[in-house]
Amino acid sequence: MIDPVLLRNDPESIKRSQRARGKDEAVVDEALAADAARRQALGEFETLRAEQKEFGGRVKTAPKDEKPALIQQAQVLSAQVKAAEARAKDAELALETLALRIDNIVIDGVPEGGEENFVTLRTVGDQPTFDFEPRDHLELGELLGAIDMERGAKVSGARFYFLRGIGARLELALMNMALDRALQHGFTPLITPTLVKPEIMQGTGFLGEHADEVYHLPTQDLYLTGTSEVALAGYHSNEILDLERGAMKYAGWSTCYRSEAGSHGKDTRGILRVHQFNKLEMFVYTTPADAEAEHDRLVSYQEEMLTALGLHYRVIDVAAGDLGSSAARKFDIEAWVPTQDAYRELTSTSNCTTYQARRLSTRFRGETGKTEPVATLNGTLATTRWLVAILETHQQADGSVIVPEALRPYLGGLEVLTPTTGV
Repeated sequence: MIDPVLLRNDPESIKRSQRARGKDEAVVDEALAADAARRQALGEFETLRAEQKEFGGRVKTAPKDEKPALIQQAQVLSAQVKAAEARAKDAELALETLALRIDNIVIDGVPEGGEENFVTLRTVGDQPTFDFEPRDHLELGELLGAIDMERGAKVSGARFYFLRGIGARLELALMNMALDRALQHGFTPLITPTLVKPEIMQGTGFLGEHADEVYHLPTQDLYLTGTSEVALAGYHSNEILDLERGAMKYAGWSTCYRSEAGSHGKDTRGILRVHQFNKLEMFVYTTPADAEAEHDRLVSYQEEMLTALGLHYRVIDVAAGDLGSSAARKFDIEAWVPTQDAYRELTSTSNCTTYQARRLSTRFRGETGKTEPVATLNGTLATTRWLVAILETHQQADGSVIVPEALRPYLGGLEVLTPTTGV
């Protein structure tokens, strides 16, 4: 949710942000009008309530013969106060409804435009080359007995899969490597719930225009999360945090679910775009002043992982029109996938500034002692999709795959994954 003071004092900055995102800026004027109506209704209510309080004192001290008439007036005044309170609540709800339609304010310097208008910040590592025809990750996974899409579809439908044998071990190795890195950088590990209440899902900004990508259990009115970011953002909702000793950092390990609505026929081969996967997500609560520096730190942790895994990648500054509603800036890291001759997203890291914290009422005490919304940030440190780039980058002509040295301790020292006789 946007800052109501900013809405009142600088609506043009919010309109600029909406334009950069390609979103409706008229909603800003509607929200301004609703804010004015809310303040007027609240003022009327408070005036009547003060009058009621004063009148109550008069009734108490009035002579006995005057009390019946005064009590009757008090009843009329009480009804007026209740009506004014109802109008104030309605006006508050109208403003909140409109404010929820306004996306987070884009940070200065974020490129304008849509998905294709990102800016490449840097490209790292050597692009892999082969003196043989490389296999894609699914063919490799099948040769290794690591990925079983056919039985995944039999059990659960399209875009589900089994990781078996070395495939299961490889994902667990990757996750444990990421967890160790997170611990080294001061993150507290959490295994999070994957079902959350509507107010938590709404608070993180996931029930906007992409709500159709979220699985909902209507009988229980719970949502399956597409990232542990949701549960981690809700972890400290309605709390005042102590940030005196620095940011609060969590690493959430969870299974994630995404319906991938609207992506039919797009990246459907293998495990690149699936309905269920595992992920280790970094999440940070910090002061707004430190948020941008913290954002850069999260990206550096991701780059440490990708470099250690021997992957060729680029870091991009995502354009405003391709940001989620809660992100004020997002850096993606895309790894090279040889058989697709393309970069594919492996990580996203978002600075959500105070947007989620305002919705979830997560605050800290500033220098004046008053409570202020915290800033929240999130970023992927490992996920199932990384196996795509690892398998394809490190493959050999016979279908075997060299295990990146950094992963070997998590696989009992295994150096090479070798093809099996099949499933």
